[in-house]
Amino acid sequence: MTMNLLLPPGWPRPKGYSNGVAVRGRQVFVAGMIGWDGQCQFHTDDFADQVRQALHNVVAVLAEGGAKPEHIVRMTWYVTDKREYLAAGKAVGQAYREIIGSYNAVMTAVQVVALIEDRAKVEIEVTAVVPD
Repeated sequence: MTMNLLLPPGWPRPKGYSNGVAVRGRQVFVAGMIGWDGQCQFHTDDFADQVRQALHNVVAVLAEGGAKPEHIVRMTWYVTDKREYLAAGKAVGQAYREIIGSYNAVMTAVQVVALIEDRAKVEIEVTAVVPD
């Protein structure tokens, strides 16, 4: 897939994401995935481990739509604790690189008061585009 990164002149290149991308193809939308398994069971309350599981869940849903991690063009992360998210940065980055790769998706991270599932610490929503 050809992904054209959108970076206005003079802007510094962001680390780990892009400000914008332009692509063509079939769109696949993944609802917010949280850190439980396919049977809706949590195995940990550790932030980075919940991210790892949520990313595995994203990849599983993408596969059902004929998409792969490299087709991801947009991610929105909802976290319940900004400080916990920042403190887990190294482990989160490692999980991201192992499961998703090092692609240039557009990303937004937002701290929220709570998620619908009480034990959930992160929810990740994804848009992917599979090339024509």
